[in-house]
Amino acid sequence: MATSKNKKIVDNQFIISKYMEHALEHDGFPKSVYKFCKEIKITEEEFYKCFGSLEKVNSSIWAAFFTTTVDAMHKNKEYAEFTSREKMLTFFYTFFEMLTLNRSYVLFALKEGNMPLKNVSQLKELRRNIRDFTKDLIETDNEEKQYKITKNPVQVFSEGAWLQFLFLLNFWANDDSAQFEKTDIAIEKSVNTIFDLFDNTPLNSILDFGKFLWKEKVMSN
Repeated sequence: MATSKNKKIVDNQFIISKYMEHALEHDGFPKSVYKFCKEIKITEEEFYKCFGSLEKVNSSIWAAFFTTTVDAMHKNKEYAEFTSREKMLTFFYTFFEMLTLNRSYVLFALKEGNMPLKNVSQLKELRRNIRDFTKDLIETDNEEKQYKITKNPVQVFSEGAWLQFLFLLNFWANDDSAQFEKTDIAIEKSVNTIFDLFDNTPLNSILDFGKFLWKEKVMSN
């Protein structure tokens, strides 16, 4: 009989870990809560205390990537003093480092979705998280601006950041450079381009970013 000291702790993290393992080892997502629970030796009651469905586990994995990223950023004492541009760069750099640590699962999950990235249901929770994160950044910037005409539209900025993330996710998924250095370049150029757009000095950055994307397209053909 297992002692309480050795008793398995069934929580969100445990279920997510087992879900990811199943997906990679079986080349497919779990088909039913019953079979999944039997495989990882927990009861359905224990599962439903954490998640309402397998689909919720799927979307929660992406949300966990986001939460872990934000927690890591806030551990840096200097982060609070960063500008919004620096915070955005830090977020994308850190988030894609997180994805790289879980690259096998992420590539599988995106492929298994079998539809355009913007329509993948597993990303819905992440989309809300990223939009809320960027809304906070632009609202903070707007509070520091004296005139309403110079303030940036929050909804436009947050949606643009989400589309930017989808572009970077697709870029990263196809990046075969050492240590994914091309993704780091794409992050820097895309973030600077977006902030330059809102600072009304876009031309040089847009041209530079466009040249980078064109070069990547030509070299990949």
